[in-house]
Amino acid sequence: MKIVTQRVACADVKIENKLHSQISNGLLILIGIEETDEKSDADYLIQKTAGLRIFNDQHSKMNLTVNDINGEILVVSQFTLHANTKKGNRPSFIKAAKPERAIPLYNYFLAQLNGQLQTEVKSGVFGADMKVSLINDGPVTIIIDSKNKE
Repeated sequence: MKIVTQRVACADVKIENKLHSQISNGLLILIGIEETDEKSDADYLIQKTAGLRIFNDQHSKMNLTVNDINGEILVVSQFTLHANTKKGNRPSFIKAAKPERAIPLYNYFLAQLNGQLQTEVKSGVFGADMKVSLINDGPVTIIIDSKNKE
């Protein structure tokens, strides 16, 4: 399981030109789920996300978590995070989990992350054609892969 976490001033998801979800100050998380992922992968990424100190304190040092600043989180599924581009110019998505495997893990990730935060986690719609807009704050972008824990 892999996430791309972006510190944002704001972010939103539109589906069929209609606003579905939006946040202000907080994190936009793009999540990709592999066929071999388990709940333990999600648990690792949830713990990392909740504890990630990438917001500035009073001394302008990245020392605060999303909870510390009462920030919001928007989670968007993105199977393309597992693209393999080694051969040719067309990416292969063979490692990405099929919906019947990915959707339960995606929902688990959302529910468990929601339990770690002071504000409700917002999300896109799994498998939908989404338009994601954001203003990256910093910019600060962190990639975390549950398969690279050490």
